[in-house]
Amino acid sequence: MVKLEDVAKKAGVSLTTASRVINRKGYLSSNTIQKVEDAIAELHYTPNAAARSLQGKSLKLIGLVFPNIQNIFYAELIEKIEQELFKKGYKSMLALTEHDKQKERDYLSLLLSNQVEGIIYGSHNLSPDEYSSIQAPIVAFDRLLTPETTVVGPDNFQGGQLAAEALVQTGSKKIAFFGSTDNPFSITNLRREGFLSSLETQGLEASVLNFSSSLTVTRKSAQIKQTLLEHQFDGIFCTDDLMALLVKNIAQELHQEPYVIGFDGTEFIQNYETSLTTVKQPISDLAELLVELLLKKIAGETLAHSYQLPVKLHIGEL
Repeated sequence: MVKLEDVAKKAGVSLTTASRVINRKGYLSSNTIQKVEDAIAELHYTPNAAARSLQGKSLKLIGLVFPNIQNIFYAELIEKIEQELFKKGYKSMLALTEHDKQKERDYLSLLLSNQVEGIIYGSHNLSPDEYSSIQAPIVAFDRLLTPETTVVGPDNFQGGQLAAEALVQTGSKKIAFFGSTDNPFSITNLRREGFLSSLETQGLEASVLNFSSSLTVTRKSAQIKQTLLEHQFDGIFCTDDLMALLVKNIAQELHQEPYVIGFDGTEFIQNYETSLTTVKQPISDLAELLVELLLKKIAGETLAHSYQLPVKLHIGEL
């Protein structure tokens, strides 16, 4: 591991001067600052803010990296993770990447500089090589960051099967899958595969339509409206609950009544959108398992690569 002493030696300055550059203390010439910053970049040195303030003490910090908290599912999962970590004596640092590579890199550097003991990862914007180079234990939620990553998630394939079986029971014949992923390697694609596989055993097929996750709600709504007008599906499985609610509202405006099934089953949906049928993820159990496995990894235990928890179909109220 590169130390501050290495940076000082590379820059040709004293240890005290290198420390002053990093901490922005006292007067320093632009030439000195540039030499130290060049050495930091060349040696890939990460200043350890935690060590500067609490030498020799563990901050018991865990990094949480997720795309956003606008998605109700992420918000509820993050809340459960934070609560579970707090019970175990740990504090959380939350980084929201918003599907931005550079933002994720910047936040990752911040987390590591603050000496987080481990990271729970729910985002995926970087390359496998970049994730492999992270010098901290990682457990990922539903994201295969590298072939070696420990991944915790719901049984997405089973969830797709449950949705297909439910639509078949409603008598739906003109069936569709509405997805939102732009990543062909996303684990959530297993929802689609389970859905199509189950329909195939029933001698049925489904149209597969993807709506880019980068679209604004207005543009996505327009695309969904056009799709519903063209096809008039009577059964639709959506890759998440927010998509399902959007589809239901637009269908209602068009005086269509497809049976719509979502995926996530948050407390918000069950309390405020009670009519929606959805595949329910065990959010509390997922949070507990993520924390349990990360702490084991921090302790040096060897873990399996994949942990899946079963899902359930939640039938909406009529």
